[in-house]
Amino acid sequence: MAREYKIEDYRNFGIMAHIDAGKTTTTERILYYTGKSHKIGEVHDGAATMDWMEQEQERGITITSAATTTYWKGRDGKTRRFNIIDTPGHVDFTIEVERSLRVLDGAIALLDANAGVEPQTETVWRQAEKYHVPRMIFCNKMDKTGADFYRSVEMIKSRLGATAVVMQLPIGAESDFKGVIDLIEMNALIWRDESLGAQWDVVEIPEDMKAKAEEYREKLIETVVEIDEAATEAYLEGNLPDNDQIRALVRRGTIDVKFHPMFCGTAFKNKGVQPLLDAVVDYLPSPLDIPAIKGIDFKTDAEIERHADDSEPLSMLAFKIMNDPFVGSLTFARIYSGKLEKGVSVMNTVKDKRERVGRMLQMHSNSREDIEEAFAGDIVALAGLKETTTGDTLCDPLKPVILERMEFPEPVIQIAIEPKTKGDQEKMGLALNRLAAEDPSFRVKTDQESGQTIIAGMGELHLDIIVDRMRREFKVEATVGAPQVAYRETITRQTEKDYTHKKQSGGTGQFARVKIVFEPNPEGDDFKFESKIVGGSVPKEYIPGVQKGIESVLSSGPLAGFPMLGVKATLIDGAFHDVDSSVLAFEIASRACFREAAREAGAQLLEPMMKVEVVTPEDYVGDVIGDLNSRRGQIQGQESRGIAVVINANVPLANMFKYVDNLRSMSQGRAQYTMTFDHYSPVPSNVAQEIQAKYSGQK
Repeated sequence: MAREYKIEDYRNFGIMAHIDAGKTTTTERILYYTGKSHKIGEVHDGAATMDWMEQEQERGITITSAATTTYWKGRDGKTRRFNIIDTPGHVDFTIEVERSLRVLDGAIALLDANAGVEPQTETVWRQAEKYHVPRMIFCNKMDKTGADFYRSVEMIKSRLGATAVVMQLPIGAESDFKGVIDLIEMNALIWRDESLGAQWDVVEIPEDMKAKAEEYREKLIETVVEIDEAATEAYLEGNLPDNDQIRALVRRGTIDVKFHPMFCGTAFKNKGVQPLLDAVVDYLPSPLDIPAIKGIDFKTDAEIERHADDSEPLSMLAFKIMNDPFVGSLTFARIYSGKLEKGVSVMNTVKDKRERVGRMLQMHSNSREDIEEAFAGDIVALAGLKETTTGDTLCDPLKPVILERMEFPEPVIQIAIEPKTKGDQEKMGLALNRLAAEDPSFRVKTDQESGQTIIAGMGELHLDIIVDRMRREFKVEATVGAPQVAYRETITRQTEKDYTHKKQSGGTGQFARVKIVFEPNPEGDDFKFESKIVGGSVPKEYIPGVQKGIESVLSSGPLAGFPMLGVKATLIDGAFHDVDSSVLAFEIASRACFREAAREAGAQLLEPMMKVEVVTPEDYVGDVIGDLNSRRGQIQGQESRGIAVVINANVPLANMFKYVDNLRSMSQGRAQYTMTFDHYSPVPSNVAQEIQAKYSGQK
């Protein structure tokens, strides 16, 4: 089967935004106008095509990135292939956004015209910066009360430090929003309400907007010629670029992430979507426009590149695992180079295992089409993979490569969970393991002493949805405990400990002596082990046992049994016995040595501090700050944002449970907040005593 669309006609892009900016609605309109959806799905009646998980339809927020392939005929009459990934906008799901940005070539950043740049917009923008993703901006909800396009343009500069190149101006605002002025063609597009946005009229720019249109076209040209020396010289000599040259310069600047073309409209009222699709073709990159993906040669460790070319060896990245009710486990993968046929074996270089591709599917939100072959640039769903998890590389077994791994944040909140009936225990274990395979920011473990199952995630909503999915998809009813904070322990000063382990009970005994210096690790939170043994007082083969022994007790600190961070151990001396010493004996000795030393080294309890941003009307600022202070919060600063005030604070996670309810009642539902993990910080001694008393008995 030959390739149907040339790779230069592919556009792999995502839609990223703050919760409620209209992401799913915009995607729905795109699917409707590109012909993949025969009826427009509305988020507020729970019928959106992309939000295909039951909880998403109920809650009206997007939780999983659904990948959809669709097609669009551009201004030149040529059809392009779009692979669209819909991403969640809630902060508990930033892992999904990060994951999809990793495999995209471009993105549309959606703004709410009333709110402008919101906290989560900044979070996803930073993630896109990290992966150098070219972005366009769509100022949505122009029909909403308080919509202000020009304020949004300013906020892009002040809040994101980015340059927006205004490509359209809105005609009217709020309920009078009619259409847009195209600053390249210098005409106006007015949508016909009765045609569900399918038709519009191209008319002259309204008289009262001509001067503004001229002003913004001049700004547009000034910004885009800067990226090209010849264009700048021509411009300074009074030669203006023609429309095709302007488009070419906008495309170049967008792909190089020098600036971001900005459009406006209202997806809900069906105005402005088609010009946005033309802009995807005109300005977002094809797989050929972005740098070749870098990887490490599996055999030699040398850095190699894989280009977006069907003739290169196969390389692809698994970016999402999903449990499909009809097909079972599906692995979503982006093919960077080469081609893939159904039924072949591929190499998972991260796991060093071969996998066979049983079925290959092209996904359209929740419907699917079997395909026999896929090519560079495609995003496909693979069935039948057993070992592959998110972030793994799959490639040609004869030309193995490891592509750059994704980084996933550590969970900050955990709860105990148990099935309502004993018979569901096994079913629950299965369900949780499957959900953990889908979502790397969700973890499952068993508490060694209590035997309880503990689940950990990125926030309360994240874990709520996991429990909900267990009930719906796996038919397991569970009861959950109160949320628990993922505390940690550390040491604060240096201590030296000499410990001898001796055991004699007939036959071969056990003997090991270790002398170890324990101190805080200056390089960060990880454990660091060094050996400074000279002269063989501890033979080389026993030293790994010393390290292993210490590592085995780091999972349970001396104060309240929490994992330990930031410990450095240096083995400086020891002794052994020709017959009675063994790796195990040294493991036992170093374990006991650390247990004794930990308290002397000033063991300290640490708690996760969250970066909290509250956006509130001015009337409630005093109440919000007073409340944050009462939660042991440290106010970092505040600034005005339009008529609202933004308060930044660091607050212990332990004091943030159910905060959303308090904030709502304090502000009559008008304030919002976002919260992300910031760092671990020492717990004040009075609070630490309470925590130790509470947990010591449980561990």
